[in-house]
Amino acid sequence: MKWRQYWPEYFVALLLLVLQGTRWSTTNAAAVRSAGWTPERKLAVRNKVRDLWYHGFNNYMTFAFPMDELTPLSCSGQGPDWDHPENYASNDVRGNYSLTLIDVLDSLVVLGDRPGFEKAVKDVIESVSFDVNTRPQVFETTIRVLGGLLSGHIFASQTNQTFFLPWYKGELLQLAHDLGERLLPAFSTPTGLPYARINLRHGVLKGEGIETCSAGAGSLMLEFATLSRLTGDDRFEKAAYKAFFAVWNRRSDAGLVGNTINIRTGTWTKPEVSGIGAGIDSFHEYALKWYILRFELFVWFFLTEFPAAAMLSFWTYGMTHTQPLCAGPAHQTDFGSGLFHIIAELAEAVPQYRPVNMVSGDTAYWTVDSLSAFWPGLQVLAGDVQNAIKLHLLYYNLWRKHSGLPEVYDTNYKVATAHQYPLRPEFIESSWYLYRATKDSFYLDVGERVLFDITTRAKVPCGLTGIKDLRTNARDDRMESFALSETLKYLYLLFDEENPLHRDDSNYVFTTEGHLLTLGNDLQKPSSARRKMRKVETHQCPAYRPHHRNGSSLSMGIRSRGDVDYARALLDQSPSDLDESAWSPNGWCERPNTDLFAYDFILSAGGKLVAEDISPSRLKLDKVDDGFILHNVTGIRINIVQRLDGKGYDVRKLGHYDVRSGNTVYIADHNLFASPDTFEGNDDLRPLDIPLRFFTTGSDPLSEAQTGLPDLLNMMEFATTGYTALFGPELGVSSEPNALRIEKVDGVPVYREPTNANGCEEYHERFQDVVLVAQRGECTFLQKLIRARDAGAAGVLVISNENIALNPTADAAELEAAGDIKDVALVVLTPQVGQLVHEMLDSTEERGGQVMVQLDPEGVLVPPVEISREQEKPKPVENKILYLNGHPLLNTRIII
Repeated sequence: MKWRQYWPEYFVALLLLVLQGTRWSTTNAAAVRSAGWTPERKLAVRNKVRDLWYHGFNNYMTFAFPMDELTPLSCSGQGPDWDHPENYASNDVRGNYSLTLIDVLDSLVVLGDRPGFEKAVKDVIESVSFDVNTRPQVFETTIRVLGGLLSGHIFASQTNQTFFLPWYKGELLQLAHDLGERLLPAFSTPTGLPYARINLRHGVLKGEGIETCSAGAGSLMLEFATLSRLTGDDRFEKAAYKAFFAVWNRRSDAGLVGNTINIRTGTWTKPEVSGIGAGIDSFHEYALKWYILRFELFVWFFLTEFPAAAMLSFWTYGMTHTQPLCAGPAHQTDFGSGLFHIIAELAEAVPQYRPVNMVSGDTAYWTVDSLSAFWPGLQVLAGDVQNAIKLHLLYYNLWRKHSGLPEVYDTNYKVATAHQYPLRPEFIESSWYLYRATKDSFYLDVGERVLFDITTRAKVPCGLTGIKDLRTNARDDRMESFALSETLKYLYLLFDEENPLHRDDSNYVFTTEGHLLTLGNDLQKPSSARRKMRKVETHQCPAYRPHHRNGSSLSMGIRSRGDVDYARALLDQSPSDLDESAWSPNGWCERPNTDLFAYDFILSAGGKLVAEDISPSRLKLDKVDDGFILHNVTGIRINIVQRLDGKGYDVRKLGHYDVRSGNTVYIADHNLFASPDTFEGNDDLRPLDIPLRFFTTGSDPLSEAQTGLPDLLNMMEFATTGYTALFGPELGVSSEPNALRIEKVDGVPVYREPTNANGCEEYHERFQDVVLVAQRGECTFLQKLIRARDAGAAGVLVISNENIALNPTADAAELEAAGDIKDVALVVLTPQVGQLVHEMLDSTEERGGQVMVQLDPEGVLVPPVEISREQEKPKPVENKILYLNGHPLLNTRIII
């Protein structure tokens, strides 16, 4: 063999092959890594998190216990700063009660370590006493210590589960009750708002400060109510309940809760700022989780017989006033009164929640803080998954930019203004919630990046240390207890697919300190009214809708969403290899939309701004056996909330009434569906339905010659019903033939554009005087109509994804911006009808011919008839519901 004489050629060829292989591995490695989250890989990363947790915990037990915290750089422990009582950063948390050990009791449960849990419970019982002369913060002591004791007790005392301890006699609950009694004197104020700090031995000290924050005063219900239910001592629940409402009832005219409040007078203190971050964060959190845990509530001013619904109302009310609006000319909701300002501002359709003045709603600071990173997780719990995805991307890019989450970041100047990262959990917590909701491997990538950064930056020989400055990696000689009780707990759960918690569909919640609390049915004390309402409750789970690339039915991952690019651009971040692997080869980047989770709207029949009717009469709004009937919608304020199952929206409030689960809102106002001319003296009403006839014309000579039969295309036709939009021209009301282009007597050609299936993009061809077919989704009905108009079309047929009557609406501002649409119409078809239309189009494309549509072929349209107002039990017709701004209100029925 003469290979030796050719070895230079072989070498060059081999070198080229290696180089080419290197290029391939570089360009495709990201995609391989992204798709490579096998069970084995997740288990391996989970075990790394587990090892890191025990590295912190074992060093605490070795060098610090029974003191409160580990000092990992000096390999020792620390308790309160006895020499400097004003050192609140230390003394608010460290109360000389083995803080870290109590805080991690249920972390051992999550890790599945029964021997470790049993030993930790024994250590707490033997070493912890609250008869100490320390002055910790009421809030921190409640969430870290009281919550840890209660969670530990629940697991140690529940029979028939892994962590039941047969020898345990309720000692942790006894400690919790003792601690609760020592905290109670803090609530002895004229307002019921507790003092921020209390001496555990001597009570409230003379000269104690009289200011507290909303989170500190209003985020005690989970722990205090659980303590009351477990012990039978209702003092704790009553105190926390009163404190919560002492905050809630003092919200501003703009509906916003402030940050700092005077506990004696109940007045807000300067600068009167509202937001979702430090000082207010867990107030929002506990409003929702309180409802999930299903405590009995007695909310007299909500005039409801279903008390638990009131707590959910607080959450949805808060969501109403904190949800971002789509980018537009104003950040003030234009729903009539003009009072409600939105905390969120938008930059390129990605929400950024900034502090605002609680009175005016104006932006107070252009900053976000690390504590606010909990909000996407709370959005997931509330069912607002899509907006949670978008907001989480902002914090993810902040993490990428700093390899940690800085305490404060200025979104205006795009710089961090406080560079500490004390291993806070909020971002990891939200990542876990989002992964459980979407199961998208993007969040595993996020978790792996977080684990790498924490391990690289914070792991030291004697434990885990906080980062004093993310720029230099200067370290803080302190391991906060939440690093083990929350941060690594959520990170562990992210990768532990088989954790029992992920199969638990009970009412358990994680507190704001990551403690697991749950109550059995025997401790929930439902009222007789609530037991009655259980028959009509609608329990829903959050629904995740995967991203679909425009014009495609292929489900895409999180990285393929346009939100990813927008969020990265906001922080001047360059794309990673994984980001680039998800890019479309066509270079298409959609502008993301932000959907409201909940909002208020003042109804008006003509789509115009009207004043709110504060006290509507029974002739306008009345109660019926199974809900409410609206005879006149004008001026009625409704609160609309997105359903957790993703199928639409429900009306939650109607005027001053709460619309409870199982109630129906009947619409009996025919003026709501009248044309704009009706309000100028014209009595004609806009039809909601219109008869349609689809048929084909033309023939295929080749087919007829081959078969000897007439072309079957001429036999393809069917009649159906379409649902008209409440904007654009009125269909079927003119006696003149060919009054509108879409109403030609002989029919109008029907076309579709596969590259613009949803009709949301600009058409690149002219479709003069034809009717276009578009799928519902990705943009509003009005936007589809505008695109069709700009292409010269006579109308657009929108195929719905729901088999219900749908009459799209648009508000006055949208119609004004749309311009002239009086000669282009929109009709909605059900999915079944849409499928037949597509089959006809498929056949004509294959065999030749043209699909046509004819409106009201027999001229049978008649105005709808108004239902008598005296009717006590309205009968809905054909299950028609009200659509508002494109949102289906599923608990409404149209009866006109």
